[in-house]
Amino acid sequence: MKVLVLHGPSLDTLGSREVEVYGDQTLDQINDAIEAEAESLGLEVEIHQTAREGEIIERILGAKDRVAAGILNPAAYSHTSRAIADAVRAVDYPVIEVHLSNIHAREPWRRRSVTAEAAAGVVAGFGVDSYLAALRLVKALVS
Repeated sequence: MKVLVLHGPSLDTLGSREVEVYGDQTLDQINDAIEAEAESLGLEVEIHQTAREGEIIERILGAKDRVAAGILNPAAYSHTSRAIADAVRAVDYPVIEVHLSNIHAREPWRRRSVTAEAAAGVVAGFGVDSYLAALRLVKALVS
């Protein structure tokens, strides 16, 4: 079973950007952990990172015939992108939204996620473990 994992804008700067908020792991290290957890669960992952909203939308829509589920960290787009939310609504596979930080304990403008309104659920605040928990949840949702 294949799972699409999408990382949004600025996540390629992890490890050096706001370490007190996002931790010191790089995106490559997070991807390694995702791949290891997926393998242990018998899942295959397709991982992408982009800062472009349109590319996130295209990847969500373009995966509909080849994935069983998606894991999406829309980053700052989670607070603004109704277009990404519409793409999540347009596919028949479940998408779990993840965030490394607890967006509900941060600045007021970060506390609402319009993309989460379309997601099957949200895992936030656990660093890389947010992704790993989402993988386990995906396995439970589609098994």
